Amino acid sequence: MSALRELKILAFVAIVVGILYWGVEPLAHSVFHPKTAPADFTFSDLEDLPTTGNVENGKALATSTCIACHSIEKDGFPALVTNELAASAYGVVPPDLSNIGAIYDGKFLANLIKNPVKTLKLTHKFNDSKPFPMTPTLVSDAELGDMVAYFKALAADANLSNKEIFTEACVRCHSIKYDNIKALTPSDTIANYLGAKAPDLSMMIRSRGQETLDKFINDPQKTLVNASMPRVGLTQDSQEKVIAYLESVGDSKKEQREFIGKILIGFMIILAILAYLWKRKIWHNLH
Repeated sequence: MSALRELKILAFVAIVVGILYWGVEPLAHSVFHPKTAPADFTFSDLEDLPTTGNVENGKALATSTCIACHSIEKDGFPALVTNELAASAYGVVPPDLSNIGAIYDGKFLANLIKNPVKTLKLTHKFNDSKPFPMTPTLVSDAELGDMVAYFKALAADANLSNKEIFTEACVRCHSIKYDNIKALTPSDTIANYLGAKAPDLSMMIRSRGQETLDKFINDPQKTLVNASMPRVGLTQDSQEKVIAYLESVGDSKKEQREFIGKILIGFMIILAILAYLWKRKIWHNLH
């Protein structure tokens, strides 16, 4: 009778856990984490513009239209003003363009040069009454291809580490205090520029997770409508390296933690079996 009663209790517990796990939990998860499309590294919403062309003409165009705001350190064009003055003038420190051809998608770059606000998905933030600091570059589509070709050729020998790619793509706005990295643009300036302060990313991998970050970096609007953060435009490889860097900073003990977790689970299973056998032995002697 005792064994039958225990089986009934076990069945009841299993049913309750099943209802919670397969009924309530998925509903709660769907509310807090709505299903979104995976990251789109083809940038299918953007115009198919040329990404190849005449490198020399691209260099001439880039050095005549971009260096008023941007530096191209690798090609001998340093920034014309300090980061402080640039942030004050534009709202954010403009990036150096030396390695953009290595870490950003070519199609994204061409569209960014042609129509920055649409490409970055910031039409909800910037308009005629609040113009975006980067203005469209008035060149032909073929010349866009020349410019992208130049940036790609310039960065052809770039072999950037995970941290270096993060620095190139993210440090203008974000800090990593756990790795002593400070954002180039002051937090209050970013808030005035985009409408919200840029968070420190030291523990973002733990609070959001790899899957959410993968979608968010590729297109923030997918997971947060009217997000302040612009679409970044990284290639899939570069984005994976950025996330790997965030994991190395915010979850450096992941492998050890998961290994210890498996040991603890195994220990609890063994302990449960021993406890059950001990209980059976005691009850058997009592009978």
